[in-house]
Amino acid sequence: MTDSDDRSKRLRERIKLALPVRVHCRESTDLEWVEVSRLVDVTPFGARFALPRLTERGRLLHLTLPMPRQLRCFDHVEDQYRVWALVCHVTPRPQFDAGGDECFIQYEIGVAFTGKHPPSSYASQPATLYEVETVSAEDNLWRVREATQAPEGKRSEQTRLQMALGVRLEVFDTEGRVCATEQTVTENISPRGAAVWTTLQVGRGRFVRLTSNDTGLSVLAAVRAARTGADGIPRLHLEFIDRQWPLEGIE
Repeated sequence: MTDSDDRSKRLRERIKLALPVRVHCRESTDLEWVEVSRLVDVTPFGARFALPRLTERGRLLHLTLPMPRQLRCFDHVEDQYRVWALVCHVTPRPQFDAGGDECFIQYEIGVAFTGKHPPSSYASQPATLYEVETVSAEDNLWRVREATQAPEGKRSEQTRLQMALGVRLEVFDTEGRVCATEQTVTENISPRGAAVWTTLQVGRGRFVRLTSNDTGLSVLAAVRAARTGADGIPRLHLEFIDRQWPLEGIE
């Protein structure tokens, strides 16, 4: 193994450090929040930590933490490392009480460090979602681009089943707590999303949880559209964000 290969391997090794981290997120021009957490592990390229509220892949976060200087890509003399990070993974970790009932959910977040400054589009459009483009050989930071979006109204190329599955729809408020629940059915469903009839008022960009009445499977989703059809019935168009919905056995 060459010296450069050995250095690259060391850079990518995850170091378990329970450092405090301040997380600042702007989900839109009207909604922003701050949470304080602790790292699970870290590399010069990114980190993992837990949050009490849900976010989604492609969201930019601004982190402030006392990062070891040998792991930094800039600001080596500052007490705090202030770095922008892109959410790459979101894993729900339900927490249970002594009786075995779910009492709340923590979300394990995996992020990629993207630099000292956000993309130029972020200032005016903080709701923009991004995706990783490549890693810079100069500073080991990930470069990002705006996530490609399907044209408005274009259906997924994946199998979309027109069927009514009984589900429980739970809506999360801006603090990450379940604020409304409804038993309903899907209008259609695919591995990556669904349309669900509902009487609940839920805005675009909010988060919900969909749970199958038959199997108990739960999937987290982002609301991509809320509309009333020609039949006069309101429905939500959802994109699943933590896993796909298995269609085996229900087609």
